[in-house]
Amino acid sequence: MRLTKFTDFALRVLMLAANDVERTYTTDEISRALEISRNHLTKIIRDLSKAKIISTRRGSGGGFRLARSPESISIGEVVRLFESQFALVECFRKDGGGCVLTPHCKLKARLASAHEAFFRELDQTTLQQCMSPALTF
Repeated sequence: MRLTKFTDFALRVLMLAANDVERTYTTDEISRALEISRNHLTKIIRDLSKAKIISTRRGSGGGFRLARSPESISIGEVVRLFESQFALVECFRKDGGGCVLTPHCKLKARLASAHEAFFRELDQTTLQQCMSPALTF
């Protein structure tokens, strides 16, 4: 399984923000620090804000910060947010895909089990567990 760049970037943003939960970060400084396109970062911030993982403030002194404590944010929650359209294989698509093996396939159940195990592990992992003191300005 390969995560999208948006998921990767979102996790990086959160790991950085988790190191100083009182600080308000701007998209400009995070964009430069993480070498992420400001356009991509704006979309990530919007989605994290909608999910109430971060809070945002506009205007002078504005920016974003974590809306919840790092120990209350699971990595699984973040990955699901950004990977909602992900289909591990064609038959996992919402429309069922077009694989002719589907009626008799024995692989799908094993892949589904592995997919569930992947998210179970991420659901048990908090942002706090992924923090690194090296990730500071």
